[in-house]
Amino acid sequence: MIVQLDPLSISFPPAATALHEPNGLLAVGGDLSAERLLYAYQNGIFPWFSNNDPILWWSPNPRAVFYPDQIHVSRSLAKAARQKPWRVTINNSFADVIDACARVRADKEGTWITDEMMNAYLNLHKLGHAHSVEVWLDEHLVGGLYGVSIGRTFCGESMFHTATNASKIALMRFADAFHNDGGQLIDCQVGNPHLFSLGAHELSRERFLVKLHSSQTSTMPSQFWTPRQLESSGSPTCGSD
Repeated sequence: MIVQLDPLSISFPPAATALHEPNGLLAVGGDLSAERLLYAYQNGIFPWFSNNDPILWWSPNPRAVFYPDQIHVSRSLAKAARQKPWRVTINNSFADVIDACARVRADKEGTWITDEMMNAYLNLHKLGHAHSVEVWLDEHLVGGLYGVSIGRTFCGESMFHTATNASKIALMRFADAFHNDGGQLIDCQVGNPHLFSLGAHELSRERFLVKLHSSQTSTMPSQFWTPRQLESSGSPTCGSD
């Protein structure tokens, strides 16, 4: 059965008690306070719901993740990364990135990035827990991603692009920097063919939680999240197209 959260407590039922169908549905209700969101992410749980729905909380099995040193960079993506003067930054325009992610999804299939969700993650960003990566061409924001930092895990929430390959460039450059500064895992929640083509792996929920909790024994260097331009550390390893 789905657990109704106690509004006076930020606790959740164990992730292992989530439903098999729909996959990972764990609880309903509560709020999107910073305290509840952080507790959820620390325990492998995230909110996902549509307008006019109650807040739904999920912990799917299996879980899709990237190992930051194993992003699959195809020859065509490596070529695209060299052909244009991409500029990639971190934490320069969080509000613009989450707004763009919401607009892109609303245009396609309706968005789960509601105003309530946007305000909650903007608050997490102000508190130093949510972060964005931006991709620029000619000073125009053309792609990016955002998510939540939990120890040495980055819990990716959404990405967008208005220029071909821009979101892939964001992931590639971020993963490179994240790995070089000790990042261990990039959570992407539920896998799909696009994520798998970029090198995502599936882990059982149990295995994912072990890795997530292990990554919380230390944190990323505080300067990693300082707004700045992300430079490539070298040529990525390329796979076949």
